[in-house]
Amino acid sequence: MEPAAATGPAPARRAADGAPGSRDATAGPRAPRLDPYWVAGALFVLYTALSVCRYRRMLTMSWDLGIFEQAVRAYARLGAPIVDLKGPGTNILGDHFSPVTALIAPFYRLFPTPVTLLVAQAALFALSAIPVTRLAADRLGRGRGLAIGIAYGLSWGVQRAVDFDFHEIAFAMPLLAFSLEAVVRRRWRSAVLWAVPLVLVKEDLGITAAAIGVVVLIRLRGGTRGDRPARDRHAVALAVGLAVFGLAATAVSLGVIIPSFNNGGSYDYWTKLSGGDGPAPVIPPDTAARTLLWVLLPTTGLLALRSPLLIAAVPTLAWRFASHDDHYWTTDWHYSAVLMPVVFIALTDALTGAADSRRPWLRSYAHQLPAAALAAALALSTSLPVAALTQGATYRVPESVRATERLLDRIPDGATVESDVPPISRLAGRCRVFWYGDTRGISPDYIAQRVPDGRNLVDLPADAERMHPGARYALMGVEGGYVVLEKKGRQGQGQAGPTPAP
Repeated sequence: MEPAAATGPAPARRAADGAPGSRDATAGPRAPRLDPYWVAGALFVLYTALSVCRYRRMLTMSWDLGIFEQAVRAYARLGAPIVDLKGPGTNILGDHFSPVTALIAPFYRLFPTPVTLLVAQAALFALSAIPVTRLAADRLGRGRGLAIGIAYGLSWGVQRAVDFDFHEIAFAMPLLAFSLEAVVRRRWRSAVLWAVPLVLVKEDLGITAAAIGVVVLIRLRGGTRGDRPARDRHAVALAVGLAVFGLAATAVSLGVIIPSFNNGGSYDYWTKLSGGDGPAPVIPPDTAARTLLWVLLPTTGLLALRSPLLIAAVPTLAWRFASHDDHYWTTDWHYSAVLMPVVFIALTDALTGAADSRRPWLRSYAHQLPAAALAAALALSTSLPVAALTQGATYRVPESVRATERLLDRIPDGATVESDVPPISRLAGRCRVFWYGDTRGISPDYIAQRVPDGRNLVDLPADAERMHPGARYALMGVEGGYVVLEKKGRQGQGQAGPTPAP
């Protein structure tokens, strides 16, 4: 396998004859400079519509949106990020080290709603498309650059993450994209500066930052002879410094910072690697192969394997495959999102090198690949989350949801509530919300949950009283498939909202 070229686009002489892999005639100074921003703007609208429509229909997939809203709400009030959904009084910095989410706090202070988090995530994902599209257009020409930018924005990894309500990895997307763009352009200082804040996004991303430092060292080793020795030495120092800093930051986060905020004085996710009390399951080879193919085949046609930039994806894949949690092994949820900027920028880097290959089949394959990647993204999108935006029902709020919201509105502000997933998004911004079954001795004022299948409603108060000895509960209402129980002694105290019709 030939090494990918470390330098810029193919020589200008190749653009004139339209050779595969050369720049389009529209590339260079005459190329429209706003294309990456139009792509990002369109993706922002798409992502926002998808997230907000899901929120309006109470289709939240997990408790994460509530967890992050509780943290951001605390930051907005200039307090410690206490997240009761992870356990009463839990400081979220003792769970994951993600202080970067505090950047949303000023906006949440102005617009105190979970929609603020969803819009912020849409903006961050869309922002990451700018360097991906810009670099591809500069290296490959306007048409193929736009194809890669749109394919990235519609990639399955990004769509799955948008569909997953909110997660802190949204901040990693633009940081990775801008950093790797700078690596390809041989702007070492910018590459390092964009990578450094990754350590504030999540504790494991320090290793990814270190991997970017390794990529810079590899590119320096294969750099052009025109580089000045002094400049090379400075770049080497930056790359080594980034690698050491990233590894040290992860070590300090896992060994010092997180345990100091954790109620148990440790890092809870070590059990994801050790398997807890029993033997840790091993990822089936076919599952690993399938996940790797999904990451590389429909996105890059496997050509990204020719670029050393793919090293930046190794830490994320390594911890996922080393875990015994099978959710990490698959293509579901948001876990593959941070791989998408890496593989698409690696694709652009590999395409640039393939343009100079002596193998005609490789040059031809590389020339057609951006269009193929776009076609694959569009084809897969028919069964991915954005397809829902073509259906009228996506924009309509069912009456059952409105009825559930009216029921939840009767819970007064400031009350303590034990809840399962869907009601959390309607309560976390104004109540103290605990995860269902994890109040740790606190008897909540209200319990909001989906009506259990096959359970008689008259049995639910007794179930609640068994969970909370000494407390007495009564049925407050049932609407839209959800039930709210109220602790006796609070009945009639400050209830807000209309009483549902009999």
